[in-house]
Amino acid sequence: MRNLDFSSWQAVLSTLVGLAVITLIGVGIRLMFMQIVQARRERENRQINERLRTLIAAYKTLGGSFTGDLSVDPTHLRDVQRRGGTAGVEPGNAELAWPSSDRSRRIRDAVEAALSDILLLGTDEQVRLAARAASELVAGRPVHTAELVVSLRDFIRGVLDLEPVPANLDLPKQGPSRPSSSSKGKGEGGREEGKQGGRGGGMGGGGMGGGLAAGGLGMGLGAGLTDEAEEGGR
Repeated sequence: MRNLDFSSWQAVLSTLVGLAVITLIGVGIRLMFMQIVQARRERENRQINERLRTLIAAYKTLGGSFTGDLSVDPTHLRDVQRRGGTAGVEPGNAELAWPSSDRSRRIRDAVEAALSDILLLGTDEQVRLAARAASELVAGRPVHTAELVVSLRDFIRGVLDLEPVPANLDLPKQGPSRPSSSSKGKGEGGREEGKQGGRGGGMGGGGMGGGLAAGGLGMGLGAGLTDEAEEGGR
């Protein structure tokens, strides 16, 4: 401020222009810095949201059941075919001798995918628990996911700023969710309805075509009788 010159209007104008340029440069630098910070914050939020979404899906897969068999059966189809109970069964029909094999394999596949996601995006404790569960699957031993589910639940509630589950609350152990066949049944029902609708439409189209043909035949007969009557009158 000491070097400002207000002796003439030219000096005042040049001083104001200099102040405006300096102000614009400062505002531009501030806006650029704010954009950089905002872009970084948005990227971090997207990463947190994607991580949270993946871990929530893994939690639902690993802890969607409270009753029944809460362990993961590591048996593969080749192991089912090698069992003594399938000695008299054809290799392609092993499921007939082991009715629950298809269901247990679907549960195992979903659990393996969830463990893979946890190994990628989980915390240190969750990665260790997921690695131990994966090792149990590879070794062919049944796997229980209750401890990993508790770790996921506490982490997700903490990220969402929710109160932790009360320590004195007696919660039953959780296991992998069981696949349901309701969606498959609905899809088959929709396809059957579509087929029936297509048949009904074909029958309706045939009836309309027959009616039009009959109408055309009647019109032709009426025109022929009228011509014969006119010739007889002549």
